[in-house]
Amino acid sequence: MEHTVIVTGGAGFIGSAVVHLLLSATNWRVVNVDKLTYSGNPASLADVENHPRYHFIQADIADAAAMRAAFEVFQPTCIMHLAAESHVDRSIDGPAAFMQTNIIGTFTLLEEARRHWKALGENAPDKAALFRFHHISTDEVYGDLADTGGLFTEHTPYAPSSPYSASKASSDHLVRAWHRTYGLPTLITNCSNNYGPRQFPEKLIPLIILNALAGRSLPVYGDGSQIRDWLYVEDHARALLQVLACGQVGETYNIGGHNEKRNIDVVRAVCAVLETAAPQKPAGVEHYEDLITFVRDRPGHDSRYAIDASKIARTLGWRPLETFETGLAKTVRWYLENQPWWQAILDGSYRCERLGTNV
Repeated sequence: MEHTVIVTGGAGFIGSAVVHLLLSATNWRVVNVDKLTYSGNPASLADVENHPRYHFIQADIADAAAMRAAFEVFQPTCIMHLAAESHVDRSIDGPAAFMQTNIIGTFTLLEEARRHWKALGENAPDKAALFRFHHISTDEVYGDLADTGGLFTEHTPYAPSSPYSASKASSDHLVRAWHRTYGLPTLITNCSNNYGPRQFPEKLIPLIILNALAGRSLPVYGDGSQIRDWLYVEDHARALLQVLACGQVGETYNIGGHNEKRNIDVVRAVCAVLETAAPQKPAGVEHYEDLITFVRDRPGHDSRYAIDASKIARTLGWRPLETFETGLAKTVRWYLENQPWWQAILDGSYRCERLGTNV
């Protein structure tokens, strides 16, 4: 049976890694639904835009008519829901977009998926039995571990701290409710901080890389002691595909990189890699670390996140392939070798490339 997967947010950072993996590792048809907001970049998928199994729809997941049309035209056997507003700082400055996309958008997608799944049950029971709604979420829904020394497990109570994490927690609850109430076959994954190629430059690691190359200050919130668990994006994409293919319906799986690092140590590690990889520094810069600047901490900044990923390792056999050191070296090299990709974002010209197809 031919599988068709709808990937929402496929032009984003994690979404584009998932699209690339699906096209290279499976024979499935891949339908990318992306609104192309500021962080959705068609250039991230330029190498597959003419692939015979790839289709692109520019649409808002909160647009019920557009989602219904996508389901009716492509008849998906599974959904990988990654579309989300995801930057904490932006959620503090403008929370409304996060409520609309992460909550209303998820609700709309769940309802269209439920309608489609019910119709499959009536007309194609074999496809209905295979149908999955895979919701991709974040460890930030669990809140702050502080200095407890513990880890986030799949049973950690939710305690979101920002408008972003609160909206993602809400979407997780919706997905669980649609499984419990309607029987929709759902899967949820909560991941730690991702890094790697094609990440929008507002995020910590690409921001530090590009600022350092330009000789600009490297801003670090507070004293940089906040701890995050870092997960290489291609490892994450492999985990998502494993959960989709083999995960138990109704279950949640935490995905982490086993790489707890203080933010200041991450910044220093980027600088150290650049010393070797990009030794020709901007004028007036002797060492990249000299550019580090400590700035006022953001409101409600959680001090520590850390994932217990033993469940997915034990039940599905997934483990990260990259260490932080190998993943960071690959990441820095990608940004050094792909200046046109990030330069178009910095100068805004990437916005002119946002041409989509509407079903």
